[in-house]
Amino acid sequence: MAKVSLELIGRYCDRELRIAEIQDYGGAVNGLQVANRGMVSRMAATVDASLATVRLAIESGANLLIVHHGLFWSPTHPWTGRRYELLRLLLDHDLAVYSAHLPLDLHPRLGNNALLCAAMKLKGLKPFFESHGQPIGFQARANLSRAELVRRLAAATGAEPRVLPGGPETCRCIGVVTGGAGGDLKAASAEGVDTFVTGEGPHWTYAMAEELGINVLYGGHYATETFGVKALATELSRKFKLPWQFLDHPTGL
Repeated sequence: MAKVSLELIGRYCDRELRIAEIQDYGGAVNGLQVANRGMVSRMAATVDASLATVRLAIESGANLLIVHHGLFWSPTHPWTGRRYELLRLLLDHDLAVYSAHLPLDLHPRLGNNALLCAAMKLKGLKPFFESHGQPIGFQARANLSRAELVRRLAAATGAEPRVLPGGPETCRCIGVVTGGAGGDLKAASAEGVDTFVTGEGPHWTYAMAEELGINVLYGGHYATETFGVKALATELSRKFKLPWQFLDHPTGL
């Protein structure tokens, strides 16, 4: 069985994803979050780092878990209860964790947004939707019926989207930002889109979509963000000749 240095894999990911350059939420802690004893023979990828997905990674035999939503979004002490159990499992089973949040959202080749746009067959992509001083999504010109775009999104994610039909029946300017960007409809609308595709948003966005005159398609936070970790794991598997497995643990949100 092939074994590759964790440090080598981490350096490659840091460089490819521009971890040191991309700004993010303070708790994201992009990069290697938990080390192991130094070698990797099998990888797993999942959207969320949690007790449940760590257990799945251990069952798969992985010693590197690649995630989009990492371990450290809020204060993580004391290490008691379920938190202690999670950390103990990581250490006892020599399981490293590598996390990439906004660096994986905005990557032009491996990123959630680029890959979701490709899956929906959107062309001529332009940067869209600023977050932390950089555009993280994409905008596309089109001539698609709203119903067709809904069909394409459902086919891409495997989940039926929630549709806020506040805009035109023909979508001509579509903005895509995976995850939880629904609370920023005004910012999306200000960039000229008539249709906004994202993962989720709060209740009040239905009325706001009507007021702004835009369509909003909520494809699911989880469902719209499976693309990046799969692509990154595929890239690492090809480069380092390591097997990997996607651990599907959908939230339905």
